Amino acid sequence: MIGIHVKTRSYAELARKRAKDATFRNLNHAAASLRLTAQRSLRKRKRPSAPGQPPSSFTGRLRKSILYAVDRPRDYAVIGPSRNLIGPAGQEHEPWGRVRRETFVPRPFMGPALEKIRPRLARLWAGSVR
Repeated sequence: MIGIHVKTRSYAELARKRAKDATFRNLNHAAASLRLTAQRSLRKRKRPSAPGQPPSSFTGRLRKSILYAVDRPRDYAVIGPSRNLIGPAGQEHEPWGRVRRETFVPRPFMGPALEKIRPRLARLWAGSVR
């Protein structure tokens, strides 16, 4: 009679933890990249921008108000102008923005920034779990 004793290890939990850590790290990079792209699209100048182009920032406050936050447990990020810092100025420029029942000529800057970095997003996650 031949006896065999076998020990096995499961690395499923370790793989899940590493995937979650990589997701958080890459989500931070993606949010920061989107924020920087949106900030760079805004120009500080005295005259208004053309409709459909990113808005001009007379004081530079709109550029400084763009923030991001990443929620680790739920794996999502929020990126955009902070209403506490700039008020409704960031919202009114996007196509869906309405302030005090007035409609403004859209001067989007967050949507075009996302479209600009979209090709790079998949490369952030590629090969990130080891």
